[in-house]
Amino acid sequence: EAAVFMVPEVVCYKGNSVSFHIAKWLIKVKYICLVNLILDRPAVKELIQNDFNENSLKEELGKLLNDKDARTSVLKDYNDLKSNLSQSGASSRVASSIVEYILEGE
Repeated sequence: EAAVFMVPEVVCYKGNSVSFHIAKWLIKVKYICLVNLILDRPAVKELIQNDFNENSLKEELGKLLNDKDARTSVLKDYNDLKSNLSQSGASSRVASSIVEYILEGE
């Protein structure tokens, strides 16, 4: 939703370490964020588990707020995402590419 409304974001996830490692073992994906999965590149910064802490969050949000190039890059990626999703059959293509990507990881 943040991407649709053109709001730069930092995706943060920290969970129980046992559950996280089980999920990581079962599900092989490069990214957690749907924007990154669809674009197949790190358009949105993801702070996962130990990378998610006060300092890293402060740093990444500071970039989005104070670094015009960082903010412009995210917004450009959002435009690419919108362009990809606005084409006919986008839902099918996204679902197929996610399934294909997951199967490659096995």
